[in-house]
Amino acid sequence: MIDLHCHLLPGLDDGPADLEATFELARAQVSAGVEKVLCTPHVNHGYPANVSTAIIQRTQALRRSLHEAGIPLRIQAGAEVAVTKAVELDDTELELLHLGAGPWLLLEAPLSTDFPQLDGLVAGLRARGHEILLAHPERCALFHRDPALLAGLIARGAAAQVTATSLTGDFGRTVERFARSMVEDGLVHVIASDAHSARRRGPGLAGPLTEAGLDWLTDYACAAVPGAMLAGESLPGAPELPRKRRRFGRG
Repeated sequence: MIDLHCHLLPGLDDGPADLEATFELARAQVSAGVEKVLCTPHVNHGYPANVSTAIIQRTQALRRSLHEAGIPLRIQAGAEVAVTKAVELDDTELELLHLGAGPWLLLEAPLSTDFPQLDGLVAGLRARGHEILLAHPERCALFHRDPALLAGLIARGAAAQVTATSLTGDFGRTVERFARSMVEDGLVHVIASDAHSARRRGPGLAGPLTEAGLDWLTDYACAAVPGAMLAGESLPGAPELPRKRRRFGRG
């Protein structure tokens, strides 16, 4: 399994404060069956030091540290980029913030209820050559109020990453219901952990999906699609919904 959204790098944002906490999170990822993690610190106006060169250098240093510590977790550099920050950056910087060496940019869906012209901003980024993977849209109040906006963004080429524990109620019933409706409507491409530590927003992909009765999504959303994104390949088609699927509030 590949976790495309994880705050693994120490001391860069609201993820692990130090290397020991990063090691704890990395070991938890391995225990949960994850083989590769994309290091995706926040890139927004609150963390001005988080630029591509710093993220890449810190990822390289962490790769060496994990090897020395005997932790068999493969990592690559990436970022979780706020929309307001992304539109200010030039294409060279944005390309260096892509997930791995692929064409996909992890764009943080705004959590506010109002964000004018979001569809135009996403379209503009895509026109500049950046494929857009929306981070945790199920937690976005704007999409709760206007689900057609999210469906339209995806219909026009964006992809959606849902946090695994959103599907088990960790972010509340509203988020869980919306995340499950996205699954029902075929709007989910990637399941990731968005882990910030071994305990707070901890790692795990297959476990939460099994708990949610959605284990049939694991190969597609935790392996096939992430692998294709990192390789710059066409995304595989979504699996058919099982006939006897567990719906919210049942089973």
